[in-house]
Amino acid sequence: MYQFSYAEVAESSLQDSRSRERQALERAREMLELGKQKGIRSQEAADALNYARKLWLLLIDDLANPENDLPDGLRAELISIGIWVTRETENIKTGMSDNFDGLIEICSIVGDGLR
Repeated sequence: MYQFSYAEVAESSLQDSRSRERQALERAREMLELGKQKGIRSQEAADALNYARKLWLLLIDDLANPENDLPDGLRAELISIGIWVTRETENIKTGMSDNFDGLIEICSIVGDGLR
């Protein structure tokens, strides 16, 4: 029978969580690239913007949780980025912006940071 220490299980769980977050950010990046390619008023763009917004709202919620183990400063910075992403997705939807590149870059940078 296998026996794992709590630290091993916790580390494994953390790695799994990071991997899922990285994959979700990669998916958002891919969707945003397709949305940009298909055009700002395409269904692909609408789907990408909705996905990115929902993903970042989930990330913000997790980052705001006091039990989140990230350093406070990093959590605050990521929450600020998440707020910007949610605002920018709304700005694109309403025609006030066409900044897919900024959203794509943020998803890439944060996803790469999870490696």
